[in-house]
Amino acid sequence: MKVLGIETSCDETGVALYEHGRGIVAEALASQAAVHAQFGGVVPELASRDHISKLAPMVCTVLDDANSSLEELDAIAYTAGPGLIGALMVGGALAESLALGLGIPAIPVHHMEAHLLACLLERDPPEFPFLALLVSGGHTQLVEVRELGRYRIVGETLDDAAGEAFDKVARLLSLPYPGGPALAALAEDGDAERYAFPRPLKGRGLDFSFSGLKTAVRLAVEAESREHGGSLPDAVRADLAASFQAAVVDSLVSKCGRALDETGLGRLVIAGGVGANRNLRATLAELGEQGGAQVRYPRPALCTDNGAMVAYAGACRYSGGTAAGHRIIARPRWPLDELSPP
Repeated sequence: MKVLGIETSCDETGVALYEHGRGIVAEALASQAAVHAQFGGVVPELASRDHISKLAPMVCTVLDDANSSLEELDAIAYTAGPGLIGALMVGGALAESLALGLGIPAIPVHHMEAHLLACLLERDPPEFPFLALLVSGGHTQLVEVRELGRYRIVGETLDDAAGEAFDKVARLLSLPYPGGPALAALAEDGDAERYAFPRPLKGRGLDFSFSGLKTAVRLAVEAESREHGGSLPDAVRADLAASFQAAVVDSLVSKCGRALDETGLGRLVIAGGVGANRNLRATLAELGEQGGAQVRYPRPALCTDNGAMVAYAGACRYSGGTAAGHRIIARPRWPLDELSPP
């Protein structure tokens, strides 16, 4: 069984080929960071245009790298949501058109389900059931994962997602786009205890909140700017970054520990772009060691948006009997708990 995966939900174009028994045999990823950097964030129309120019050649490249052809495909999976509507339409249009012409099914994939399953591509995958921390630029959720398609959200952000907060604070610190990785890099040189930033909702339920933390950082930045004549010394920026990151990580880890206790699950899986943060990984590993929980996360390349996770999620759905008519499905908003087993 060979499934081609196409990812175009936002600002990264991803294509991969998954083969049953072999795993991911070829993949390609193109970032749009340079396209959007001058605007300080993603411009939806530019994202769509970039996907259009890159997607078809990348499909050809991946098939060539795998010594395969379109005629050998059993199905084509594509990200159907959530994401930017124009970007989703680009991937959906190509996937559905190719599938129709080849006489094979096109499998619409939920972007966050693909992130949830990415860890299963590793050599020692976790078994169901497990607790998942989905943490990205647009989502911060704690999900009880019973099996493919059986998800219960036990906690989520009430305002900003963790990745969104990273990007907004990065702009406050005049860091380049994309802000999250730049802030994490700057934090390595800072003192995480310099500023006592709040941990919103700590000790209360399983939901998250980061808007108050973001405001606290903004006020600290403004105060330090006044203190230093309108500009921030590099050492101060590093301390602010480190203290902010520590507050986010502490909030995420404490909720994970609480959720493991409340659900009774012994496995924790980290998914999404913020899951590549080294400080978060190290702190969650400590949580697992202290509480006897198994903590798993995919390699950093599988944390960010990519075609491999879409190909694998599509293969899982295809194997389970998921069938879809040849119409483009694009859902900018798509609650994860609306999904069901194939």
